[in-house]
Amino acid sequence: MLLFWILLTVVVCFFLYLYMIMPNTSRRSKILPYLKRDYAHRGLHDSSRLIPENSMPAFREAVKQNLAIELDIHLTRDGKVVVFHDESLKRICNAEGTVEGSTFDALQHLHLSGTSEHMPLFSDVLRYVNGRVPLLIELKLPDSNMKLCPAAWDILKDYKGPYMVQSFNSLGIRWFHKHAPQVLRGQLSSALTRTNPENPFLARFCVQFLLTNLICRPDFISYKLADAGNPSVWLNHYLYRIPMAVWTLRNQKAYKTARNKYDMYIFAGFSVK
Repeated sequence: MLLFWILLTVVVCFFLYLYMIMPNTSRRSKILPYLKRDYAHRGLHDSSRLIPENSMPAFREAVKQNLAIELDIHLTRDGKVVVFHDESLKRICNAEGTVEGSTFDALQHLHLSGTSEHMPLFSDVLRYVNGRVPLLIELKLPDSNMKLCPAAWDILKDYKGPYMVQSFNSLGIRWFHKHAPQVLRGQLSSALTRTNPENPFLARFCVQFLLTNLICRPDFISYKLADAGNPSVWLNHYLYRIPMAVWTLRNQKAYKTARNKYDMYIFAGFSVK
């Protein structure tokens, strides 16, 4: 009798796990145009040519080569949506502070990676791209403040080109699930339990193993290639047949592996042409 209850508990827990990691499988046809595409990570940047990441020249180069673009957006202290990757300004701008703690005017006095380029507005990037290539937009949400989501949606709702959104923060994906359900959305993740110690371990664990799919039901998964052996990733891809983006591919070997196994390829630092 005890064995029966143990087996029943194991079976119930397994099916509960499958339910929690279940993605949204109803929009596979809508995501088809984004599959088997190469995505220039933060634009087609090149330090040797003084083209910084997430800059207008990087986006121009990607469009010129007909490459899809992956980019990142933040919300400034005065409510402007800007294109930038890091929360801190140190690495790219050699300045103290964060994007969220700065005004857009203050950020315009900074330069990207020692060049003459400035941090662009999200709206200016959309105006330039103008639907010519697909966009994969990462929502940078360092905490539970979701103000970026409605600010980004206010800009995106009038954009006619193809785009999808993604984030490590499942609350942001949940916001789009509830308030802009027509937008294709993806859960970003990696082996977070080994990184980002400033964030609660339980939150990192749940995102790493895609347990937060329960609250946001993503249309695709975007996972670090080196960490993609995760069983939840495997089940999403092969059991639920959900599209998979992998990042960041930095050489031809990684690119070949990605092309053989997955569906969208986010690359940087080498030519895929």
